[in-house]
This record gives sequence, structure tokens and C-alpha cells, in this order.
Amino acid sequence: MPGLTIALLLLALLMAYLLGSIPTGFLLAKALGGIDIREHGSGNTGATNVFRVMGKGAGITALAIDLLKGIMAVWLMRWLVTDSGLAGSALRGTLSDQAAAWACVLAAALAVLGHSKSVWLGFTGGKSAATGLGVLLALTWPVGLSVASVFGVALGISRTVSVGSIAAAMSAVVFMWLTRQPVAYIWLAIAGGLYVVLRHRSNIIRLLEGTEPKTFGS
Repeated sequence: MPGLTIALLLLALLMAYLLGSIPTGFLLAKALGGIDIREHGSGNTGATNVFRVMGKGAGITALAIDLLKGIMAVWLMRWLVTDSGLAGSALRGTLSDQAAAWACVLAAALAVLGHSKSVWLGFTGGKSAATGLGVLLALTWPVGLSVASVFGVALGISRTVSVGSIAAAMSAVVFMWLTRQPVAYIWLAIAGGLYVVLRHRSNIIRLLEGTEPKTFGS
């Protein structure tokens, strides 16, 4: 039933965007401190600014939830296009492996977009690094863990989250290629990596000027 297939896919894509668009940092800051996080620190709603403004516990919570948003968006689509059950049986055999991979990639991309362009915050939001890592972990966990390792090393050396995020985003393409992932995944890594870097353009300017604040240490 082509009509049902299209409807289910569109619903899953909408859900992926809505999951990504949950304004975690904004909601945590409101609940824990009664403040609008956009009016404090860097003005960003991501986990890094929550960490700086609200403290370690809130920052770690925001990071974990933002990761989970990306994971859930991909898992929902993967369940729909590959697994058994009501939805799976409706699509099983309808999509090729390549088409299923592209469907998961679209869900991943919409989750990342939703985080940075949340409908609940007037299409503003975070810089998508954490949600981007979440979708990588869901698509292919070895690549996700490798990218997370690059982030950790870069953060440890620079003591600056933006450096870790940019390095991690750029490394995703390399790890996708080295592990011979589907072409759809490689294109996601290219587009997603560029998007994350572009979202950090103000940080890059501050890094070049030497004014980017350290996250840890002085």
C-alpha cells in the first residue's frame, strides 16, 4: 500500500524533527533556575551554555537528553523500516536496504535540524553537536564512539568544548569511510559535519581572536 508507506514515513520524519526540537536546555534552565537560558552566557540553549550557567548537573543532564533525542529519532525510523510489528509489517519488503538507509539518514538530519531550529523557540536552538553524536551512535555505534573519542581528546587538549565539537564533526566523515558505511551515512556525515561547523562560526572567530572562553581550567 504505497499511500500507507508514504504516510508512515512522513509521520516518522515529523517525529524525528519534533524529538530533535525539544528545547532541553531552555526547559532545564526554566525548571531549575527560573531563567531564560537565551539571556545568559553565550545565549545558546545547548548543553555547554547550560553547564556554564546552571552548573555541572544541569549541563550533564542536557547533554544526555540531547544525545537521547538523536538516538530515539533514528531508532524510531529504523524500527519502522526494518523491524517486525504493525508498522514494520506494513513496510517490510517495500523499501530496499539502500532506501531504508536513506530513510534513517533523513530522520537523523531532521533531528539535528530540530535541535538547532526548534519550532518551540522561534526556530532557534543549540549547535547540534550532542544530538549529532546521538544520531551517529544510533546509525553505527563504532563510528559514534570513535567520534566521541575525538571530542574527548580535543576537549582535553584545548579545554574548550567548541574545539572538541568541531574536531568531532570533521572526523565523522573519516570514520564513516574507514568503516565502509553505506553511502547515505557518508553523505550525512559530510552534510552534518559542515552544518555543525557552520553553527560554530562565532566560536571559530573567537578562537582565531583568542577570546573563546575555556570550559575547563584557565
